[in-house]
Amino acid sequence: MTTPWSAAQIPDQSGRTVVITGASSGLGVETARELAARGARVVLAVRDTAKGERVAAGLPGTTEVRRLDLADLASTADFAQEWGQQDEAQRRIDVLVANAGIMLVPFSRTADGFESQVGTNHLGHHALVCRLLPHLAPDGRVVVLSSLVHKAGRVDLDDLNWERRPYRAQAAYAQSKLANLLFALELQRRLTATGSLQRVLAAHPGWAATNLQGRSGNPLGDRLAGVGNRLFAQSAAAGALPTLLAATADLPGGSFTGPSGPGEVRGAPRLVGRTALASDLDLAADLWALSARLTGVDALERAAAR
Repeated sequence: MTTPWSAAQIPDQSGRTVVITGASSGLGVETARELAARGARVVLAVRDTAKGERVAAGLPGTTEVRRLDLADLASTADFAQEWGQQDEAQRRIDVLVANAGIMLVPFSRTADGFESQVGTNHLGHHALVCRLLPHLAPDGRVVVLSSLVHKAGRVDLDDLNWERRPYRAQAAYAQSKLANLLFALELQRRLTATGSLQRVLAAHPGWAATNLQGRSGNPLGDRLAGVGNRLFAQSAAAGALPTLLAATADLPGGSFTGPSGPGEVRGAPRLVGRTALASDLDLAADLWALSARLTGVDALERAAAR
């Protein structure tokens, strides 16, 4: 029997730079901890830099904190501009982990008028990754965090930002997580079309106890989420393992990792499947085109034609 993959199998990361969005809590912190402990320079891209500095102080190795608010396109532009002002060795990114996200929150809009969940989880990352792609190492990789909930997702290209539909937090979250997988699919297609060796992978944590749960604005629902976390969820450290597998193992571009247990809720990480919608190349291309129009940011445009 093959030994289940564990963090002990992460190779030495010395000389490598890893940027992790949302690395001030939960899965992001645990991902940063493991990679920093193995020698990587880990950059915590966070909205609250004071919180990020407190987290960084408790991590091993070399860490940096930089401000990033994915709910504001101007912040993604500022982050990328400041990143590009470093010397060549410092601005090379070996792994970019699109980890940050919000979940099941009451209706609100981002600084740019996007529905907050798709705006933060997908559109903000679309803009950031596209802006940072010129700094990705020739053999670098992007890891995009999705969710089991993508299986319930439907992407409405005519109303991505819930301007006409009655808002439903769960459906909005599921749409954003399906969008994450479609973004990874289309970015990998575009990179492959250029002959690039760069890879795009996706991961999901199963059911992991993090601070994402319990922010619905519904006191009873939030209490039930807390009980569910205590009874059924795996730890944030365990939930980060699929991300770490995608970030460090020799897996092909387009891979999707998640827990190996029943229902992919918990367990050692492995390659997992996705829904037919999450594999739809036409839908992925159409979502990319819409996202590029909404954010004003595109990448590898010459590789777009199929």
